[in-house]
Amino acid sequence: MAASLSSSVTSLQSSLQILDNSISTLDAGVNDFPRLCKVLQTTRHFELLPEPTLREAQQSLLDEITPSIAHLLTLSSNHVEKLARREQGLKAKCDLQEGRLSSTPEGWPSATRSQPQGSSLRGRLAGSGAASSSNATASKAAELRRLVQKKERLKFAVDRLELQSAQKQRQLRKSMAAQ
Repeated sequence: MAASLSSSVTSLQSSLQILDNSISTLDAGVNDFPRLCKVLQTTRHFELLPEPTLREAQQSLLDEITPSIAHLLTLSSNHVEKLARREQGLKAKCDLQEGRLSSTPEGWPSATRSQPQGSSLRGRLAGSGAASSSNATASKAAELRRLVQKKERLKFAVDRLELQSAQKQRQLRKSMAAQ
């Protein structure tokens, strides 16, 4: 009987050894289980929002930005208008200065100015000069020249006054816009 007990003890010891190996194998397999659960857990990288929440966020952003954009547009349009008025003022000033430079007093020679009417009058006078005396023709030519020069001076004065009036109107609009 001692032999059968001895064989059952060895069998029991071998079963215990197998059971220990199984426990250590299971322990090694289950030991990493919490880490595997964390690794295999799904994470949400992007959150889905309902459409009304998204619309509310867009509207709040629009409400925040719209006044700033309107203010900037107003500032830029005012600046553009100011520059346009300045440009018109400079053009008027340039025209006025050109008019002043192109005008010549009565005593100055008028060779630089174009006188289409005066030259045509001279041609008519030259044609009729053969019939009348040279003194009468010369006096008529001098009188016509004087009248043409007076007409040009008056025309220039009217242009100058119109430009000054336009410039004063622009200045008045500019001062009204600034207030």
